[in-house]
Amino acid sequence: MNRSVALVVMTILALTLAATAGSISGRVSGVTGESVVYVDTIAGKTFPAPTEHPVIDQKGLMFQPHINVVLVGTTVDFLNSDKVAHNVFWPSVMQGSKKLPGKNLGTWPTGEKRPFKFDQPGVAALLCNVHPEMAGYIVVSPTPYYATTDKSGSYKIENVPDGQYNVVAWHEGAKTSTKPVTVAGDTKADLTVSK
Repeated sequence: MNRSVALVVMTILALTLAATAGSISGRVSGVTGESVVYVDTIAGKTFPAPTEHPVIDQKGLMFQPHINVVLVGTTVDFLNSDKVAHNVFWPSVMQGSKKLPGKNLGTWPTGEKRPFKFDQPGVAALLCNVHPEMAGYIVVSPTPYYATTDKSGSYKIENVPDGQYNVVAWHEGAKTSTKPVTVAGDTKADLTVSK
């Protein structure tokens, strides 16, 4: 009997949660290639950082992946898989038009990893002072509601609670675009960014 009651309660809870969460989908236009779309800061809400550390590898004299999106508070592990020493630094973290201080993690040899916790939202342009041709990006989202577009610009952000938000589109080398949306079930939001 207890198991049956628990199953009914869990089913009702799952249906209630599903009824109050939707998705945001659409397309980012004005640029080609991958963009990042995220729900901007939600007043009065904070989100626990994941315990799992994403890895950005330095391999083939490139940052891999080239663009990585993480939730604010996430610790990222920077790995060197090349047979040469690498450095990781970012001159600043951009929050719109505001610049926050950057960081230099130093230089390290093959096989080593260095962690860094990104505790402020924004965009960090990753560089290597040993190999100036290397570049990558970390987009630090203030919410867990984000997605990377496919190459055609299409995206979908799942499990967004119903409500009113600002959705932001970021693209390498372009100005960000922000659009207010009201999520009530499945919601469409197309954004245009420009260089």
